[in-house]
Amino acid sequence: MRCPFCGSDDNQVKDSRPVEDGSAVRRRRQCNACGARFTTFERIQLRELVVIKRDGRQAPFDREKLKRSLLIAIRKRGIDQDKIEQIVNGIVRELEISGDTEIDSRRLGALAMKRLAELDEVAYVRFASVYQDFAGVRDFEKFIARMADESDRDVAVG
Repeated sequence: MRCPFCGSDDNQVKDSRPVEDGSAVRRRRQCNACGARFTTFERIQLRELVVIKRDGRQAPFDREKLKRSLLIAIRKRGIDQDKIEQIVNGIVRELEISGDTEIDSRRLGALAMKRLAELDEVAYVRFASVYQDFAGVRDFEKFIARMADESDRDVAVG
């Protein structure tokens, strides 16, 4: 592990502890060359995941990109960022357990939307507006009308 401050690979682990429900390890390190302290995280990766984009291109799955997009959706909603970490962990776990190494971007977006719908309606609409490429106000109106219809059906069934 290279020091992010001086580039030296001579460092010591000062503290380790499990995080994210035991699915990762947080390590506090100190560089022996410059004395700087920094933190690293280790996660179990069962397989390399590749996202198949809408235009057919392939890109490595990037959990940080997924996390950033979810954080944008919840911005100023008063939702704890730990919830987003839990959502990302859950999505990654579900993808890895599925056994598929190639993940369609629509499936990835659907998984994120499902979890956001359970978390916060506004964040759900925000994410959907980007994911489904809303072109204008009418797209928002149609989407929200569909949400209301689904909510009414859930109440009628429940």
